[in-house]
Amino acid sequence: MQGVRHRFRPLFVVWLTLMWVLLMGELSWGNVAAGLALALLIVLLLPLPRIPNTDYKVRWGKLVLFGLVWLRDLLIASAKVSWLALRPAAPPKNAILTVPMRLSSEFVLYLATCAYNLQPGGSVTDINLADREWTIHVLDAADPRAIQREIDNVAALERQLIDIFESRS
Repeated sequence: MQGVRHRFRPLFVVWLTLMWVLLMGELSWGNVAAGLALALLIVLLLPLPRIPNTDYKVRWGKLVLFGLVWLRDLLIASAKVSWLALRPAAPPKNAILTVPMRLSSEFVLYLATCAYNLQPGGSVTDINLADREWTIHVLDAADPRAIQREIDNVAALERQLIDIFESRS
């Protein structure tokens, strides 16, 4: 019974039920009951692993600043990708690159991967945990400067997350 108590997350059950009702597009007793049953099955039979919280000292001011800069970069990247798609020219050259990562925490590496993948123009296609490397796909790799710019963007993202979550000073 100990395992079930740790698996059951009431707010997650409510969230999954709500998502089911929204997915079905109609608020009815049947949809709520089906969503609740499905949510209970998911929570009890497919539990998420516990997130290790090992002395993360979050620098909240830097995290808020990171979020604002990330949103600005999202708008800029969206405009660039839109221009690449709509411009009257051939599609840009793309590239697959391997980039080293210095993040020591897998949780922070996960956050970095999410932040990078949510930006248009590039995506992480593979994570090598043993060697701490990302394999990334870059949409616009027209010249060596564009490739270096993307590598620099990854390094900047990494530095920001180290500064927010991992630096001890």
